[in-house]
Amino acid sequence: MKIPELYDYLVRARRDLWATLESVPDEVLSRPVLDGDRMHSIKDLIAHTAGVEDGWLHYTILQDTPVEEGFPALKAAGSGPAYAGFPLSALLDYWRAVEQSTLTYLSTLTDAELQRVVEDTPEEHFKLDGLLWHVMLHEVRHTAQIAALLRTQGIKPPSLDLLFYLPNLKA
Repeated sequence: MKIPELYDYLVRARRDLWATLESVPDEVLSRPVLDGDRMHSIKDLIAHTAGVEDGWLHYTILQDTPVEEGFPALKAAGSGPAYAGFPLSALLDYWRAVEQSTLTYLSTLTDAELQRVVEDTPEEHFKLDGLLWHVMLHEVRHTAQIAALLRTQGIKPPSLDLLFYLPNLKA
């Protein structure tokens, strides 16, 4: 599977996850169910997942202005457990904008670009291909975490396994 194909899966799985999240009471999405330094609620995970994609793509890979700049309230909240008070719609609007930015970038991706070495820090350099896989797998992990947390709150999450999004080849 190539990066654009994996991202297509993420886009389709997001639609199912977002539809479920939009049906969940805000008090559940805002509830502190994690005891971490940076994330306490499902909303924190939502903001973090979109923010990581935005950051890697814009700060590190493209070295340009992140999508977050267009969302000043979210930007001002920082990276800590600060998103419980935000409406879900604001978090999903940001995620949608990040997604659109990524789709635009991926439409220009070439095999040569995938081999480009990207500097994360002066000590850390990675091939672009690996960084994009990292970003996408990061989302897979956190959306699975969101699904598990929904279950702990008595809410049935969508089935997000790749298998459910693969084309059925039986003729």
